Amino acid sequence: MSDADFDLTEDLAERDPDTSDMFGAPAAALPLAASSAAYQVLARKYRPRRFEDLIGQEAMVRTLANAFTSGRIAHAFMLTGVRGVGKTTTARLLARALNYESAEVHAPTVNLSEEGVHCRSIIEGRHMDVLELDAATRTKVDEMRELLDSVRYGPVEARYKVYIIDEVHMLSTAAFNALLKTLEEPPPHAKFIFATTEIRKVPVTILSRCQRFDLRRVEPQVLVKNLEAICAQEGARVEPEGLALIARAAEGSVRDGQSLLDQAIVQAEHGETVSAAVVRDMLGLADRSQTITLFEHLMGGRAREAIEAFRTLYGFGADPVQVMLDLLEHAHGSSVARMLGPEALGLPGEQAARLTAIGAQASPAILSRLWQMLLKAHEEVRTAPQPVAAAEMALLRLCYAADLPSPEEALKALQRGDAPSLPQPPATPSGGGGGARAIAAGGAVQASLRPVLTG
Repeated sequence: MSDADFDLTEDLAERDPDTSDMFGAPAAALPLAASSAAYQVLARKYRPRRFEDLIGQEAMVRTLANAFTSGRIAHAFMLTGVRGVGKTTTARLLARALNYESAEVHAPTVNLSEEGVHCRSIIEGRHMDVLELDAATRTKVDEMRELLDSVRYGPVEARYKVYIIDEVHMLSTAAFNALLKTLEEPPPHAKFIFATTEIRKVPVTILSRCQRFDLRRVEPQVLVKNLEAICAQEGARVEPEGLALIARAAEGSVRDGQSLLDQAIVQAEHGETVSAAVVRDMLGLADRSQTITLFEHLMGGRAREAIEAFRTLYGFGADPVQVMLDLLEHAHGSSVARMLGPEALGLPGEQAARLTAIGAQASPAILSRLWQMLLKAHEEVRTAPQPVAAAEMALLRLCYAADLPSPEEALKALQRGDAPSLPQPPATPSGGGGGARAIAAGGAVQASLRPVLTG
C-alpha cells in the first residue's frame, strides 16, 4: 500500500463549501448572527448623553443650569413623571454633572458636550462612587440602614458620592423613616437622586427635603421630530402619518415612541417605506377617518349605518375598546373645536373640519351627555365577556339617545303640558308594535327625567 492510497486531497476538495463548521452552518451566516446579537434597540442607542438632548424638558434643564452656575446645588433631587420621559436618564446626567472633571473644568457643570474623566464609567454603571439602586429590590429597613452606613465614608475617586434610587415610592414606611435623618443632615460629600412614577406614594416628609422636578409629557409634534431624526440616521423610511400615529400611541413617553418605531421599521423590507396603514395595523388602531364616520352616524341617530361601520372596522382588526376610546376622543375634539376652532385639534384639515361641523351642530349639553354615555360604554366593553356584542349594544343605545331631549327640555315640555318629542323606534315585524312604541317612549321620558327628579 503506497502513500497515494492515503491522499485525502481529493476528498477535501469535494467538501461542501456551505458546511464550514461541525454543525453545518453556512459561513455567510456567522457574520449575520454576530451582527444581530450586537444590535442595540433605538431607545438605548439614542438615549440622551447631554442635558441639551433631553426632549421636552427645557424648564428643568434651565433651572439646573442656573443652580449649577450660581453654586446653589441641592443635596437631594426628586424626579417624577410618567414612564419613558427621562427620569433615570436625567439622574445619570446629574451624577455626571456633579462629578464632572476635565483638564479645564474642575467644578460641577451641566455642560457635558465633552466627555470628562468620570463620564464613561458613570454611563456604563461601573463607577464606585455612583450607586444606582432599584427600590423594588431594597424595600426593607435593614437594607436601607446598610446603605446609609456607607454614606458617612467619603468618595474614592470623584467629587461626590451619588446615590440614585429608582422607583423610590416602593420603599417601606420603615425604610423611608430610616432615610429621613440622613436627608435632613447629609454629609457634604453625599448627593441623593430619587426617581418615581408614583409621587403621591412618597411621604411628604421626604418630599420636603428634596428639590422636586416634574418631567413633562412630550408633546406629539415634538416626539414626531425626534422620530424623524432617528429615521434619518437609521436610513429608515416611515410615512409622516405613521410617525404621527406612533407619537399618539406613545402618550408622551419618548421611550415608548422609540420602541414602537423600532417595531415599525421591521414591518417592511430594507429600503421600503413603512406605510401608515401598516403602522395602524401594528398598533391595532382603527382608521381615524372611519371612526369619524362612525361618530357622524351616532350623532345622526343612524343605527344601521353605525353598526355596519363598526363591523367594517372590526373586520379590519380594530379593537372594540380602542374604537370606544376613539369615539371618546372625537366627542372631546368636537367640544373643543366648538369653542376654540379646528386649529386647536392638531389634526389634518379634513378630519378637523368634520369634527368642527359636528360640534357646531350639537349643543354643549348633547356633547356632554354623549361623553358620559361613552365613558360608560367604554367600561362595559372593557369588562364584557363579549366585547363586540357589548360595543354594538352601546352603539345602539347611543344612536337612540342622539335625538332624546335633555332632562331640562323634557321637564319644561311636561310643565307646559306638551309631549316631549321622542325618536320613533323602528316598527316591529309583527303585532304589538303600538305597545312597544309606548313602552319605549315611556322609558325614554323616565330616563330623561330621572336625573332631574332625583337631583
